[in-house]
Amino acid sequence: MKILQVMAGAAHGGAEMAFVDMCIAMKEAGEDIIVLTRPNKVRVPLLEDSGLEVHTAPFGGPVDVYTPWRMGKLIKQFEPQIVQCWMARAAKKTPNWKNLKTPQRYLNVARLGGYYKVKNFKSMNYFTTITPDIKRHLVDGGIETNDVKHINNFAETESNVLPVKRSALDTPDEATVLLTLARLHKNKALDVLLEAITNQPDVYLWMAGEGPDRGALEKQAQDLGIADRVRFLGWRTDRAALLQAADICIFASRIEPFGTVFAQAWAQKIPVIVSDADGPRQFCRHEEDSLMVPRDDAKALGEAIARLKGDKVLQLSLVNEGYQRYMNEFTKDKSVSAYLEWYLEILKRENLI
Repeated sequence: MKILQVMAGAAHGGAEMAFVDMCIAMKEAGEDIIVLTRPNKVRVPLLEDSGLEVHTAPFGGPVDVYTPWRMGKLIKQFEPQIVQCWMARAAKKTPNWKNLKTPQRYLNVARLGGYYKVKNFKSMNYFTTITPDIKRHLVDGGIETNDVKHINNFAETESNVLPVKRSALDTPDEATVLLTLARLHKNKALDVLLEAITNQPDVYLWMAGEGPDRGALEKQAQDLGIADRVRFLGWRTDRAALLQAADICIFASRIEPFGTVFAQAWAQKIPVIVSDADGPRQFCRHEEDSLMVPRDDAKALGEAIARLKGDKVLQLSLVNEGYQRYMNEFTKDKSVSAYLEWYLEILKRENLI
């Protein structure tokens, strides 16, 4: 199947890495994939190193007429059956076949990872969502139920890697290491996480991510007197190595439509603590595969950390159940197969195969 994958994307973010992972996974599955995205010094090399053909465009505001033109030219050259658009900006820039009128008819498929305004997706024919509630949001906005498919993100990370050495991150071997993989943004509630570990001197925190709140978070760590126990790692591409070296994964978001990190923790057999943000609340089961705490509650988060680090039996129980959840619902094969089955279904529906 010929598929054009399209994303604008921020400089850093979880959706952006999910995009990279899916493009590579579909190529590995034998599909004919090309990519159109913004220039990015992390994503573009990762995609190209996997053997993908990558094209770039600015994906600017309303005055950016180059991106739709570039995409139209690419569609005419490549003749895809599916144009898969990630998030709102890509969808707004993508021409519908009725307007472009290429010899090879194609279908535009939007992938939504958040509660975007439905009006931004006028040129889309079909939809995928990463949670049932985002599907409900689209249907409430006027999209036909049969035109939307809920498909989970998959939680694959790098394979055949060794854990990061704690000494390389100036962290004692005997410390309890918390890992968070997140954009440094207020939605991720990393300020709450810093406050939660203030009175736990044996706990070290690794923050893997980058974003606009880095300066504020560094200052907060200094003000709380815990800067010597917090490591700001920047944006990392060695997620598995970090997870394998940590003791507990923390996912404290105050706003989170999904959150692949909890499933990545399950995949790497590390216990996870999550907030009750929209995404985790739809998937995680308190005291079965995770511990769940109220959003914006540093006291509850601190108590959950103290409880989990001191209870090896609970850790093992969460890890075992979480790994089964990963195997049953969040593997790469299940997600890629679901997408390809959806593409075939809608192509048949439109008499295109």
